[in-house]
Amino acid sequence: MPRMLDVSDAVRAEIGDEEADRLLAGENAPGSYDCTSCRTPGDSEQERTSTVLFVGDETAVLAFAHAGCLPSQVVQVTEEQLQGAVRSIGATGGEAAGAAPAGAVPEQAVLGVTSGLVLVDGELHPALVVEPTSPIVRPGTIGPGDDFLPLLVEQGFMPLHELTSVPAVLHGWSVLLAMGQLHAVLQPGGHGGQPVAWWQAHQPLQVTDGWRAAANKHQQVLTFAAPAGSIGRQPREDLLRDALDKAAANGRLVAAALPLAGT
Repeated sequence: MPRMLDVSDAVRAEIGDEEADRLLAGENAPGSYDCTSCRTPGDSEQERTSTVLFVGDETAVLAFAHAGCLPSQVVQVTEEQLQGAVRSIGATGGEAAGAAPAGAVPEQAVLGVTSGLVLVDGELHPALVVEPTSPIVRPGTIGPGDDFLPLLVEQGFMPLHELTSVPAVLHGWSVLLAMGQLHAVLQPGGHGGQPVAWWQAHQPLQVTDGWRAAANKHQQVLTFAAPAGSIGRQPREDLLRDALDKAAANGRLVAAALPLAGT
């Protein structure tokens, strides 16, 4: 039975017309799968399903996602992430390392994202606060520690010790707002390619009218990041600001102003 698959032009270009046509005909596509975005089961015979191709330096891994979670796309990741995913599948009796088994996806840390308005220099600015649910270590390393902030500093985010001025603009990154909803934070693609999602909402996030108006006014979004356990889910913007100030004072906050993409 033909699968309800979406294969984007970018994915087709990577895997070739013959393989894409086999997928669409149901020859190589799985019936059931675990969504690479929300991690819950999906069924390509019953619901629209996106093909997502993770591409490293030497390896490509084809995965599947609910169409409502992710569009069909090519995602550039590190070779270490891909090789780790392939090795783990080989260890459990799956396909051998070096192959591209369907559903093999690199483990992604879960990033919690909170939106709010932040007062800087007497003016309200739209802000996003990003905090992982657990410590993040540098790809290819094992053990205790948290490299989340150093990794972001290497990407151009700046350490923030007090929130008294607007952080510098980080070009190449952007915040994607579409139809008034927050969809993704994009980072530059490898080798000058198209931007890729650093964080993508499982479902588009609603933002307040005030947040959207401030974003349209400034055409940029202040983006703050802190290690796991630094900010937490704050129910009010004044409590969120207090948590940001405390994280900054403790040297646990980096920030950048990201250009707004969309409206």
